[in-house]
Amino acid sequence: MQAAAAQGQRRTFIRSDAIQRVLAFGALILMFIVFSIASPNFRTFDNINGILIATAVNGVLALGVTFVIITGGIDLSVGTVMTLSAVMTGVFLTNWHLPIIVGIVGGIVTGTAMGVINGVIIARMKVPPFIATLGMLNIAKGLALVISGLKPIYFNDTPTFNTTAMGSAIGAIVPRFDIPNVVLVLFIVAIIANLILTKTVLGRYAFALGSNEEATRLSGVNVNAWKIAIYALCGTFAGIAGVMIAARLNSAQPALGQGYELDAIAAAVIGGTSLSGGEGSMLGTIIGAFIISTLTNGLRIMSVPQEWQTVITGAIVIIAVYLDILRRRRSS
Repeated sequence: MQAAAAQGQRRTFIRSDAIQRVLAFGALILMFIVFSIASPNFRTFDNINGILIATAVNGVLALGVTFVIITGGIDLSVGTVMTLSAVMTGVFLTNWHLPIIVGIVGGIVTGTAMGVINGVIIARMKVPPFIATLGMLNIAKGLALVISGLKPIYFNDTPTFNTTAMGSAIGAIVPRFDIPNVVLVLFIVAIIANLILTKTVLGRYAFALGSNEEATRLSGVNVNAWKIAIYALCGTFAGIAGVMIAARLNSAQPALGQGYELDAIAAAVIGGTSLSGGEGSMLGTIIGAFIISTLTNGLRIMSVPQEWQTVITGAIVIIAVYLDILRRRRSS
């Protein structure tokens, strides 16, 4: 009965959600055409490859944030949790000289642990998600700086960490199609996230919590436990992103990370995930992540100052939220 109720809520919004995805994809195609006309350098393979690489980390973060936003919550800490996970990966591999697989798992577990703490503070202590995750943003940021001693941690002793991430399994099969493995990780993680959201109890309860938390509670669902699980899952994705960015940069940069959460939230919202909860999809989030990366890349190629890039991205997020409000009014 509980699963059926959640499924019914999803069907209620499927039409507007699909429309949003189509609009977002159309905007991505239009953006690509405009930038290609404005600058021939935009459509070169190297530049497109750069867009894919830039999307990889933000895309994984956005996938995790999507789960939380669907429940009606928010997670402002994913950027600095990503940084802390990268730093802990550096500690495990460089400082403690542990095997690479142990360092990778350790980095991911670090993100999961921070997500669990977020979930407990929000679900058990009843601290609003905005405040709880804002506090965690600073905690993770501070811990990353303290643990690293304010210095980057380089992976000079484990060169295979970087070469594996930035190598190309596709390029080995299809010559001159050297798409880095970190991009493949993004799509693999996206498939897994979509399966969790659409095929598991956790995904169904995420929609149920976002649609009507009190009704879900009254139906006998342990709301607190599922909230903690969802924030833990978001932390896991932040941990994966931390390992990815560490491998990509061949270092753990303790001052990096703050600001990534805004791009992740923006990607989810542009892709159709409603800040009111109860609606969203992983396909839409991936499209949103590509929109942000494409926009940033295109504006940079056109020599638009970085401060104006930020202004334009912010305006697009506001427009996306406003469109979401209009869609929900029409569906009510």
